[in-house]
Amino acid sequence: MSKQRVLTGITTTGTPHLGNYVGAIRPAIAASQEENNQPFYFLADYHALIKCQDPEQVHQSTQEIAATWLALGLDTDNAVFYRQSDIVEIPELTWLLTCQTAKGLMNRAHAYKAAVDANRDDGQDSDFGINMGLYSYPILMAADILMFNAHKVPVGKDQIQHIEMARDIAARFNHHYGEHFVLPEAVVGEHVAVLQGLDGRKMSKSYGNTIPLFLPEKKLKKHINKIKTNLLEPGEPKDPDTSTVFQIWQAFATPEQTAEMRQAFEDGIAWGEAKKQLFELINGQIGEARERYEALLANPAQIELELEKGAEKARAYAAPFLAKLREAVGIRKIG
Repeated sequence: MSKQRVLTGITTTGTPHLGNYVGAIRPAIAASQEENNQPFYFLADYHALIKCQDPEQVHQSTQEIAATWLALGLDTDNAVFYRQSDIVEIPELTWLLTCQTAKGLMNRAHAYKAAVDANRDDGQDSDFGINMGLYSYPILMAADILMFNAHKVPVGKDQIQHIEMARDIAARFNHHYGEHFVLPEAVVGEHVAVLQGLDGRKMSKSYGNTIPLFLPEKKLKKHINKIKTNLLEPGEPKDPDTSTVFQIWQAFATPEQTAEMRQAFEDGIAWGEAKKQLFELINGQIGEARERYEALLANPAQIELELEKGAEKARAYAAPFLAKLREAVGIRKIG
């Protein structure tokens, strides 16, 4: 294959916020337009079940996140955009891989170890509240990747271990049953922006400090006005490098706009004025996408149509490949 298969999973929990857009969605959509890439993007609704057992929340989040990516310009004719749960081959591949995965490998997974450590710190049994979804999550992630023999998987630094585990699992399967899987490579964006939230910490749903991406104008302005700042008065120089307002500005602005705002900080711009300009910058960039997003939510059948189209394309890869893997492990018709 001349093109590199690039695969990205999108967790279907919560509402997308500015940090998701800057750190993941915007660069992924840009990458999908590169001619040398064959991009696969999937809504990881099976993964969502590990942490969220609210059916309506899982369903709503899937709809909102699909609408977000479509509204922001994902080209579904070029990219394969699908819902994980529509690919029936993925759970079956997960089991084939589970039977080749050492338990000791899962014991070393960061998420599991962190949950165990938290239980011990609280004086609980080590495995209190830990389900098998959390424990075997890296195997499902490996199946997501290996199902399409992805060459590259863009991830954050906290996910590098899971890509290494996918490589280990694939190599063990290949050794036992023959060469079937490409060994995937993690791609970590060294220059990907990590936005600060309203309180100055990393923007995260778990901190409750996010600015949802497609808030109506009035609510967007209200959220931006909530960004924590210091007590420096208008006219007093302000340090842009320690300011959440400036950091978010930089993620949306051109280099020229960034330089102008840096100078404005040094000249003592009032916090109210800086936030007003930040609102205008962000609102100007996402306004049209917000309209498309709202139109898609009002017409969910259009979202479903795109996902079904993606599932058909994805299963065109997955079904024949799984048939070969079933044959390889000895699951085949008799006679």
